[in-house]
Amino acid sequence: MHYISHLSVDKRLKRILDKAEPHQLKKRKNICTYLCASIMSQQLSTKVADVIYKRFIGLYNGKEPTPQQILETPFEKLRGIGLSNAKVGYVQNVALFEIEFGMDAKKLNKMSNEEVIDYLLVIKGVGRWTIEMLLMFALGREDVFAVDDLGIQNAMISLYKLDNTDKKQLKEDMLRLSKKWSPYRTYACVHLWRWKDNAPIVKEKTLKEKIK
Repeated sequence: MHYISHLSVDKRLKRILDKAEPHQLKKRKNICTYLCASIMSQQLSTKVADVIYKRFIGLYNGKEPTPQQILETPFEKLRGIGLSNAKVGYVQNVALFEIEFGMDAKKLNKMSNEEVIDYLLVIKGVGRWTIEMLLMFALGREDVFAVDDLGIQNAMISLYKLDNTDKKQLKEDMLRLSKKWSPYRTYACVHLWRWKDNAPIVKEKTLKEKIK
């Protein structure tokens, strides 16, 4: 893969890459559904998130709903599939944003990473981490670094022997180390997650199977 020789300049990262299968980023067409699925899966095991998503799709005869269909679904019906009050609201917020402003891949592909983050961050219930995962696994952006991700933090603490007593200093150290990975920081994150067997990769795989 094109990114391996670049990232292998980092000798510690090379140790991980030498033992790993290359990763191919995918692009998704339905950004709204992807974002809704991401919100539903937050703070849940992959197994539970899978069940809830299947129930969600089941509300619409097994097909991905339009944003209008989501908004027209009664609140209690969405609660009934296992979503909290907050998550129902967040999913509806995403659907409303799609209708009012648009978030199709064609539109987002014209924006830089930071522009996408700024654009979607106004949706209540959608945080920076969720948008970073969207950039990586729905828009296929190659140069995203999730500095706030606990899995990435733990992997880099272990691999680079970083001091984690001061969170601010830790993030500065992580950002400094990650600069040399650019423009392929997404792949570095993917391999760090795989190495430590952390949740986002499992989540990404599950979403990949669910959302075509």
